[in-house]
Amino acid sequence: MQIKNISAAGLQKWISDHTDFQLIDTREPHEHEAYNIGGILFPLAEITKHLSEIEKEKPVVIYCRAGVRSQIAIQRLQEKYPFNNLYNLVGGTEAWKKTFGNI
Repeated sequence: MQIKNISAAGLQKWISDHTDFQLIDTREPHEHEAYNIGGILFPLAEITKHLSEIEKEKPVVIYCRAGVRSQIAIQRLQEKYPFNNLYNLVGGTEAWKKTFGNI
């Protein structure tokens, strides 16, 4: 099963081009409060509880701190449900901070 990836620069391009996509944060609430790049918070442990809220008709970028939890979330979703529109933010918020600094 292939996981599609998007870089921080690629995500920024989607934002500047006004691409219609959904952004999901799989970190814990305290991490989301401390630093948020605009995603909806669905912690990894609860990701499958939010199935009805995950878009199926447009790209969905899933992120975490370093890109590991988001990959796990994508694997869980793709193994059990027919998602083919999920993208992992490579390097997560750490890559975003490195590329663009703090928000």
